[in-house]
This record gives sequence, C-alpha cells and structure tokens, in this order.
Amino acid sequence: MPQDAPATDRRRLLVLSWAHLLNDGAANYLPGVLPAVLVSLHEPVRMAGVLIAALTIGQTLQPVTGWLADRMGGRTLVVTGLTVSSLGGGLFGVAHRTWLLVVLLLLVGMGNALFHPQALAGVRSLLHGRHGLLTSAFLVGGELGRGVWPTAASLVVAHLGIGYLWVVGVPGIATVPLLIRLAPRLAAKPGPSQPIAWRRHRRPMAVLVTYQSIRALAIYAMSTFIPILWHLHGGSLVSGASIITVMLVVGVIGNLSGGHLADRVGRLSVLVTSSAATAVLIVPIIYLHGAWIWVTAAPLGIALFLTMSSTILIGQDIFPENRSMGSGIALGLANGIGALLVLGIGQTVTNVDLSNALWVIAALSAATVPLALAFPAHLVGRGTARVGGH
Repeated sequence: MPQDAPATDRRRLLVLSWAHLLNDGAANYLPGVLPAVLVSLHEPVRMAGVLIAALTIGQTLQPVTGWLADRMGGRTLVVTGLTVSSLGGGLFGVAHRTWLLVVLLLLVGMGNALFHPQALAGVRSLLHGRHGLLTSAFLVGGELGRGVWPTAASLVVAHLGIGYLWVVGVPGIATVPLLIRLAPRLAAKPGPSQPIAWRRHRRPMAVLVTYQSIRALAIYAMSTFIPILWHLHGGSLVSGASIITVMLVVGVIGNLSGGHLADRVGRLSVLVTSSAATAVLIVPIIYLHGAWIWVTAAPLGIALFLTMSSTILIGQDIFPENRSMGSGIALGLANGIGALLVLGIGQTVTNVDLSNALWVIAALSAATVPLALAFPAHLVGRGTARVGGH
C-alpha cells in the first residue's frame, strides 16, 4: 500500500487477501483430485464438466449478492462466504454419492458468491491510488489458494485417502474470528438514492460478460482437463495436480503485471495481449508430454490471469451506482456462464481423447481479441477510474 495509507488499512488488506486465499483454495481444489474422485464415484471423464459446473454455477448469484452487499453494508457476507466455502470444501471427502457431492459443490459456489463482491468492495474502499496494482495484490491471494490447494489436496488423498479432505477447510474456519475483527465494515446503501442506468450500461455490460465468460471458460477448462489429460497419459494424481499449481501460482505474475500495465499503458493492451497469448499457448498443451507441459503451463497461467484486475475494475466502472454488483457481474456471473460452457464442452470428451475440447477453447480464446476492441474507450484507456463509493 502507499506510504500514507494508515497501518490499519494495510492490515485489513492483508487479512482480506489471506481470507481470499483460504476461500478460493477450499472452493477450487477439486481439479487436483478430480481423477481420484471420478474413480471413487465410478463416473466417466465427461462427468468432470458436470462437477465443475456444479462447483461454479452458484457464482452466477454474485450480481445479486453484490447488490445485497451494497444494501446491507458491514462485512457479514464476507464472513458467511468464507465459512460456507470452507465447510463445504472440507466435506467433499465424505460425499460417497454423486448427488451428495453435487449438493456440496453448489453450496461452495454459493459461499463464493457471498464472499467475493463484498470483499472486492472492501478492498476498493481501502485503496489510495494505483487501483489496478493493489486490486491485483488482493487477487493474488485467491490465485495462490487456487494454485496451492489442488496439490495440497492431492497429497492428502494420495497419502491419507479421500476421507481426510476435511483438513482443507480447517484454516478457513480458524480465520473467521480474525475476519470478523479486521474486515472493512462498509457503509450501507438502504435506499435507491442513485438508480442503476441499465439502458446506458447494457452494451458495455454485454461485452464484458461475453469477454469474461470465455476467459473463465479457459481457466476452468484448463484446470479441469489438464490433470485428466495427464492421468490418461499414465501420470500420477499428485504430478497432475502440480501442473495446475504451476499454472495458477505462476499466474500471480500475470495478475500483478497485468494490474501494473493497466495503470501504465491502459487496459485495452492488457486485454488483447492476454487473449492472443492464451489462444496460442493452449495448443501445445494438447500434444506435449513430460516436463514440457510444466514449461508451457507457466506462461499460460500468466496469460490467463493478466486481465483479472482489469475486468473487475471495468465492471465496477460500468456500474458506479453499485460497484459491488459490478464486481459480481465481472467475476461471478461470467464465471458461472464459463462453468456452463465447460459443461457443454465436457460432453464432447471421451475417456481417451480431450483434444477436440481444447481446440475449441483455443479458438474461443482467440475470438476474445475483437471483443476486447469492442469495449468503450473510456473503460479501457490508460490509467484507472477514480475511487468513489464502492
């Protein structure tokens, strides 16, 4: 944070980032153990798309929870979201029936929907300039959680068994008291003092949702299918999960550099570069074996997460009347649509071939380049919008 920011604000940002790590870790470790889960449930590979869709479909509620977060204020939704995500994620190991696992996945998705909009609004309330970079710093927590937890969970399964997955939820539950004490308490907006100008926002919102939904598809699909692809090639559960860890943890570089570059040269260059690089880097993943998959997964992670802070800030800037809802649309609604796309594409895979699905994802990623160019100039130009409200 800048030197003039109060020490309390720095602590609050640190706590929110830590909670983000734990929330997203508990809610997104499933790809790392998915091959073992499918075997334990006696389900085919195409069921992977169904499970990932169930995990993320609840995030489509984020525009609603964002609207609710602004109306309620406080920090209740952040605390509740972390609690629900941690409990649900910790119970995956006791779900011995497919329907029960789907219920838990839906519950975790709802926890995510509760956590993110109010947390993002809380982060924005703490910023004192350099919005893109500092928003990226918060988002790094979530990326590290999504990156480290799949490998950690795979180690638990490999050495202790699926029944011990409850340990992944413990850190989140233990952090709840700290979050209650230090998470920013936002001011409530009890009345419709500034109605949302839906007609004016309709076009940029459509561009944002379409662009970010395809980006979410690429992230979820690669996280889902790479470990399965590795397993089909005879690789172990832990090594397959470690590919996802490399992709997501190295993706932190993309997140931070993307926020910095957006502040310096504008968001449009970041969006276009990320889209093009993602499309190019997915293709070799289809055909590579051995250590080369890790080598390619690292820059792919950078490309995938280069736009993360930019798209969230664009969502907030489209809806200055309700920034929490804007965050929810950019992150949650788009993630939910991306998950449904994974479900659809997942039906094309077989127990021996994933190449067609990955080629479709590469082509769709390339198609987001013209979408980035369709954003209004004031949303993707150099620098960031002013801080105002949340």
